[in-house]
Amino acid sequence: MTQPRRVTAPSDPAAGRVAAALRAPRLCIERISPQVDHGRCPAKATVGQALAIEADIFMDGHDQVAAQVIWHEGAVAQALPMRALGNDRWRVEAVPQGAGRCRFTIEAWLDRWGSFRHGLARKAAAGVPIKLELEEGRALIREAAQQPGPAAGSLAALSRELATLDDSRTLDLFLGEATAALMRAGEPRRFVTRSQPELEVEVERTRAGFAAWYELFPRSCTRDPARHGTFDDVIARLPAIKAMGFDVLYFPPIHPIGASNRKGPNNSLKAGPGDPGSPYAIGSSEGGHTAVHPQLGGIEAFRRLHAAAGEAGIEIALDFAVQFSPDHPWLRDAPHWFAYRPDGSIRFAENPPKKYQDIVNCEFYADSRPDALWQALRDVILHWVDAGVKIFRVDNPHTKPLPFWQWLIEDVRGRHPDVMFLAEAFTRPAMMYRLAKIGFSQSYTYFTWRNTRAEFIEYLTELTQGPPKDFYRPHFFVNTPDINPYFLQTSGRAGFVQRAALAATLSGLWGLYSGFELCEAAPLPGKEEYLDSEKYQIRVRDWNAPGNIVGEITRLNHIRRENPALQSHLGLTFLQCDNDQVLYFAKHVPDRSNYLLVAISLDPHQAQEAYFDVPLAELGLPDDGALEVEELMRGERFTWRGKRQHWRFVPWELPLAIWRVKPA
Repeated sequence: MTQPRRVTAPSDPAAGRVAAALRAPRLCIERISPQVDHGRCPAKATVGQALAIEADIFMDGHDQVAAQVIWHEGAVAQALPMRALGNDRWRVEAVPQGAGRCRFTIEAWLDRWGSFRHGLARKAAAGVPIKLELEEGRALIREAAQQPGPAAGSLAALSRELATLDDSRTLDLFLGEATAALMRAGEPRRFVTRSQPELEVEVERTRAGFAAWYELFPRSCTRDPARHGTFDDVIARLPAIKAMGFDVLYFPPIHPIGASNRKGPNNSLKAGPGDPGSPYAIGSSEGGHTAVHPQLGGIEAFRRLHAAAGEAGIEIALDFAVQFSPDHPWLRDAPHWFAYRPDGSIRFAENPPKKYQDIVNCEFYADSRPDALWQALRDVILHWVDAGVKIFRVDNPHTKPLPFWQWLIEDVRGRHPDVMFLAEAFTRPAMMYRLAKIGFSQSYTYFTWRNTRAEFIEYLTELTQGPPKDFYRPHFFVNTPDINPYFLQTSGRAGFVQRAALAATLSGLWGLYSGFELCEAAPLPGKEEYLDSEKYQIRVRDWNAPGNIVGEITRLNHIRRENPALQSHLGLTFLQCDNDQVLYFAKHVPDRSNYLLVAISLDPHQAQEAYFDVPLAELGLPDDGALEVEELMRGERFTWRGKRQHWRFVPWELPLAIWRVKPA
């Protein structure tokens, strides 16, 4: 017999390349999600919420493949079988059980029994002789029975049973799901391929993705503008905040305020004897970032408030502002952490042409011991964590070094995985996204400046369909002490209801700064700022003032708690209606067991009407199907029949509708 001619000599480099090619993966695992920057940064998830893991998985030929996710949570690893979605896309859902860093990788292999079973079923259905195929199946089972593992005994028993069965009963066993399950557990896997690199997921507690925030200045919780409010006054306000449905109470800085260059009303350069100054000018002879302003009642009053808020189910969030009054103790104790001008004077904070004479910044890369500065700032966070605070709103993080934030957040969360950080970063998109990638749990957004239907659709599509969906949690604040939106300055009461509804239904995270519920909007002329800003003076309010929207806010927060579809910005689909002044969308959980349709008029001045299509096909119904509908804002129940529906929005009554729907 003629021997084949040797093509390459043993020393030929081609032989090594052939060997390498034979060892190369035969299966392909591509387009893995969630995945952030090719695995360089972790994706985000929350405890108890299903995290969808998907990938394209395929191989050559017509054989079947199988796949699983190896999910590591702490020291525990589990294999999660993936299911085929079609067109080579595979999926499984992991449900994290605790806060911390999780890891996962995807394994795929040739599914010999699945391939055999698929081909056998087709041949049997076509009437093709299958005697040899049945013998192949018996051989596969005998081979699997010889592998060590929990299924070996059952497979050996099955192999013995097959020797006693005729072809018809053997065929039934081979096509049965029980045999398939045994073979999945015991069959030797060939061409196993594992994705690289291992990917990480930062898992945080529920409030990282679903919460309603209420911001107030504790010093304004008073009925007398001449009397500084205290934390005990805030305790008296807690029942009203809880009744509105808020579960996070956030304070601007609560520390001593410097006297040097103190600002007066409306940011004036001259402060009067009784002016309290800006709380962002942190530090005085009474202490710095770890001290409490004496007029608020000191640390003991803070502890009383923290305990009372906890009993009410409200969590306290503090502002972490890395800025200093010229009177801050660190300027005395560590002057090398700050910058000085050529004449030796301290360099004030500025954003030309703006200048902040009551604030100085530290030097993160000072010539002398910057590591000590970084650690001291980290210790400020740890001090308040020890006091029970687990949420920090970080002021202007985009103006401080990214390596500092990444180190600080990793260090703190390594000790306390339940600590959360909100980035107050109204800046360029790339920077906002980068802050999320390096660890910030949530971020302020451009929501405040989105007003038209086209703007909302474009922005929310970016957040929910693009790469940010895996790492960026948008927090929709409707206003802040710094931002009095132009829209609200002229919208009247209806505009406040509209903005609250948009924030509360489009995102799992929303918040307001106190006074919003009273429809406060008096501006500094020509500016997106408040007249008589609370940043520079005490504001006394009548919380029961006529025209307030407390009832609407309360109802929105109640609806959010009762409907999981509203507890995330994901699960959003924009739908078509015939009026550009109406934003119409669906929010639903993955299995569509909670399905809401939301329509919000964007016109605060005129009544609007809209004809719109109901997505009956999404709910498994024909175009003439019937839906049971509950309008949640009004508490009305009725039935919709057919796709085409109509609604009228009257801004001075209620400029929105939230319909919870299910097949009739």
